[in-house]
Amino acid sequence: MKLVQKTLVGLLIGFVATSAMAGMSDTKKSPGTIVAVAAANPDFSTLVTAVKAAGLVDTLNSKGPFTVFAPTNEAFAKLPAGTVEDLLKPENKEKLTAILTYHVVAGKVTAAQVVKLKTADTVNGKAVTIKTGKDGVMINNAKVTATDIPASNGVIHVIDTVLIP
Repeated sequence: MKLVQKTLVGLLIGFVATSAMAGMSDTKKSPGTIVAVAAANPDFSTLVTAVKAAGLVDTLNSKGPFTVFAPTNEAFAKLPAGTVEDLLKPENKEKLTAILTYHVVAGKVTAAQVVKLKTADTVNGKAVTIKTGKDGVMINNAKVTATDIPASNGVIHVIDTVLIP
């Protein structure tokens, strides 16, 4: 009888543990902030480095919501040689901040909403131009290559060119 009880207790514990773990795997982990989402993607390492150098991490980790048109490492590589390195210098923080804030729109603007706009005001204070056509969506001269990457405090749209105000 003791063997049967031990076996039943063991099976019950196993069932409870398995059920609890199954329940945990069913719960979807919410995305991190815009900075955390970008930092988790190696294609945005230059952008994350620039955000840190500009002192914008706390801002982009705040409640928001924000929409970020995020240039990839390849987009930064299109800039003239030495530009990124120059912008990352402490004495160029103001210029770097102006460029980065030109990639951010206050509020969460999904791809479905972006395509209905002709312009969008950035937190830099200047507007970007939005064009939708057979080749896709353009933000100024940058092509949108991926959309609606969720973050807890907004959304990211990937672009192939750095926007210069």
